[in-house]
Amino acid sequence: MSDDDDIVTLAHGGGGRALRFLLDRHIAPAVGPEALAHDAARVGSMAFTTDSFVVRPLDFPGGDIGRLAVCGTVNDLAMAGARPTALSLALILEEGLPLADLDRYMASAAAAALEAGVSIVTGDTKVVERGHGHGVYMTTAGVGEVPDGVDIGPHRLQPGDRVLVSGDLGRHGAAILSVRESLGFEGAVPSDAAPVNHVVAELLEAVDVHCLRDPTRGGLAAVMEELCTAVDALIDEPAIPVHPTVRAATELLGLDPLQLACEGRFVAFVAPEDEARALAVLRAHDPDAAAVGTLQEGPGRVWLKDAFGGTRWLQRPWGDPLPRIC
Repeated sequence: MSDDDDIVTLAHGGGGRALRFLLDRHIAPAVGPEALAHDAARVGSMAFTTDSFVVRPLDFPGGDIGRLAVCGTVNDLAMAGARPTALSLALILEEGLPLADLDRYMASAAAAALEAGVSIVTGDTKVVERGHGHGVYMTTAGVGEVPDGVDIGPHRLQPGDRVLVSGDLGRHGAAILSVRESLGFEGAVPSDAAPVNHVVAELLEAVDVHCLRDPTRGGLAAVMEELCTAVDALIDEPAIPVHPTVRAATELLGLDPLQLACEGRFVAFVAPEDEARALAVLRAHDPDAAAVGTLQEGPGRVWLKDAFGGTRWLQRPWGDPLPRIC
């Protein structure tokens, strides 16, 4: 047993198997496993979710902590099929934070809320001593209305379902990496941080969506391993859209773009007869949307098929090669 077996480490916050261990062993026994089953909890005809944001650095290509906080919570509600209606925003400010920075982050949060069509209606503010808060942490909670007849969740996954992604993957993780490590990738792409509730609403109008999930911590690999517990999945690696700069950066650093976070993308599971209509909706918003795999009968493993026809078991890492990305 290592010294780390009895303490929380950064790996526990990375979206990998360490987080799953932490949730199953130390969180679920107190709150119940149903509280951890989905991005947002269903409460009657409403959905409710909460999230904290500790991203480092606070500013990154394509966004900042304010935009990220609003988009993350709006998107979690959308993954339950809900139409977001109201958010709370709580701030933990570190002594010494320039007020000009706070103004910028608040303006960014307000702009993201306007973009999503949701109101920030309540919140809280605390201040901690210098050296104890990394500038600012944000916690958001949100509620939304689930339309009649919408039933979205892992319980609806079945063999034959097609796996769709709403755009290219790994952008947010790559954007954070480029500034955190001062790598300065040539032609670096911005984070994909954006609210997805509008495109999700259109998708729900067009087809019967079985399940939705946003690939944040742990990326697509974490989503597939987490959801595919009663079915297998075969993912077509060449079909997965990844921006050339993101692919080049991850190859250079020995990272897997399928394990990098997104903050404005989602994975949708639909019946095969609905694939064409679903892709038409997604591609109207992002031409990189793609069908990347199929669910199959099996005990719950995810297989990745490469360009040469070979397959390998896709498993998320124990921790995350890039902690504190949200």
